[in-house]
Amino acid sequence: MRYIFYGTIIGCLIVLAVLVLLVLIKAVRGKSLTERMVPINMIGTMVMVMIMLLSILLGESGLLDVALLYSLLSFLAVVVLSKVYIGVDKERRMRREEQEMQENSESEDGK
Repeated sequence: MRYIFYGTIIGCLIVLAVLVLLVLIKAVRGKSLTERMVPINMIGTMVMVMIMLLSILLGESGLLDVALLYSLLSFLAVVVLSKVYIGVDKERRMRREEQEMQENSESEDGK
């Protein structure tokens, strides 16, 4: 019975490792930053689950603390990236509006 339990955990770890690789490909091929942030967050979640499964497999409760810290760092990374992206997006919009205003004023002066 014990071998079935450990075999199931190892099987789950292998499946999660394959999924991490597939999601990594999705993150690399994403066109925009938002299409890359979601897969990166998914990778963080899957790695956290893998650490928890390893904790069960090895019988080390200290790994659960590592998984908890990893999940907090992953969450903070997504929040920081989102904040940076919002700032970059606002700056782009302001530049675009300034260019449109300049083009409108130049076209009115030319008339």
